[in-house]
Amino acid sequence: MSLKNSRPRVAALALMVALAGFAAAGPAAAATPPTTTATSTAPTGQTPAIPTEFVDLPTSTLVADDAAHEVTLTYRNESSADRAIAPQLLVESPDAGPFLDSSDIRVERRTATGCWEAVDLGSQTGTLFTDLTTAQRTLPAGDTLTEVYRVTALNPTAEGTVHPRVALFG
Repeated sequence: MSLKNSRPRVAALALMVALAGFAAAGPAAAATPPTTTATSTAPTGQTPAIPTEFVDLPTSTLVADDAAHEVTLTYRNESSADRAIAPQLLVESPDAGPFLDSSDIRVERRTATGCWEAVDLGSQTGTLFTDLTTAQRTLPAGDTLTEVYRVTALNPTAEGTVHPRVALFG
């Protein structure tokens, strides 16, 4: 087989692997911009910003009492190298429904100055989630990331689970 004939096959295989990664990532894939073509404009050797792993943190029940409840997400980079990460908060609906809507809850994040800022939520198959692309950052080796969120159930019948996690890249 010639090199000329194998290039389209390699490109198609790379695209299928990338799409399979999106399907396996679930809500995280929805928080990452989709690839629109098989042609890459990234410099040679640079990998796309697709999570390779998730670190699940302890979950809690969504409390529907119209009060703000703090959720702290903490992750320590135990490796000897800097790591690209993104904190993410999922609010999962009950398996049997009804599915949560973004108007059912309010999520806020504490800023570095101590103020609360509203966080936009995406939605996929009954799971509300914070965006990975805007949260991605580099965590130096040995450092700890701590993010504090406030979750308020605005709908008194809202049910679900608050699931903090950290997406790891590369």
